[in-house]
Amino acid sequence: MTRVIGVRFRTAGKIYFFAPGKHDIKTGDQVIVETARGVEFGFVVTGPKDVEDERITQPLKQVIRIATEEDKKKEAKNHEKEKEAFEICLEKIRKHGLEMKLIDAEYTFDNNKVLFYFTADGRIDFRELVKDLASVFRTRIELRQIGVRDETKIRGGIGICGRPLCCHTYLSEFAPVSIKMAKEQNLSLNPTKISGVCGRLMCCLTNEEEIYEELNSHLPGNGDHVTTPDGLKGDVQSVNVLRQLVKVIVTLDNDEKEIREYKASELKFKPKRRKKDTKLSKEEMEELRRLEEKNSGSRLDDN
Repeated sequence: MTRVIGVRFRTAGKIYFFAPGKHDIKTGDQVIVETARGVEFGFVVTGPKDVEDERITQPLKQVIRIATEEDKKKEAKNHEKEKEAFEICLEKIRKHGLEMKLIDAEYTFDNNKVLFYFTADGRIDFRELVKDLASVFRTRIELRQIGVRDETKIRGGIGICGRPLCCHTYLSEFAPVSIKMAKEQNLSLNPTKISGVCGRLMCCLTNEEEIYEELNSHLPGNGDHVTTPDGLKGDVQSVNVLRQLVKVIVTLDNDEKEIREYKASELKFKPKRRKKDTKLSKEEMEELRRLEEKNSGSRLDDN
């Protein structure tokens, strides 16, 4: 076990471990640390705790110091410089006629490097742009191409739920999302209904997947044959997953059909196949391929 603290460098960014050393550090403090990118200004999100050695990427670096008022002023000044750097880079991109969309500019705390994040449809030859920017900023320049999910994570926005986007507020890493999750939750497979601001499958589809999978395992599927508590045979018309209720079209003794509602626990039926065995229709498979082909995004954090 090793004593560490967890540090973030951007909102909802990945958490990195550092050794607290002799410093009295607590959650909420701001610290100066050394990373692969150089000296950085970070926020402590988890106070000192012991973690397994297997979870630590060696070598584990120590905190340089707790941020002073001077450090905080320098960090604020860097943010102002980033706005200016963004505008300059935007102008240079137009000058070189490059088909790229600039997303963000970022200074390292020690001003040893300026990073520019951008999106583009394909590969971009930005060597001349880098030279041009280096002559302006007189420091190391790095241009990093990111995916649309990372673009949305940086910029933020409001989801269809009316709340700030999960990826921008608390989601530190993108979870794998599948169209099968929408099917499991009886959602419309219309891409406009299950896609987020970024155009990819909504990350929140994973939030309730586990409970829906469990609830669905106790329910028959639409069209399944069931036997009711009063001995009638029928076909399932619809199910209410959360209430665990099933509407069944039953055949009465006089051959008349009637729709009745039962608790799922009262019916006899063949248990529903688990999610991994669920088959999709041809149309659903085409949607699955189309949506999941573009559902991968690059990662921002590599401190």
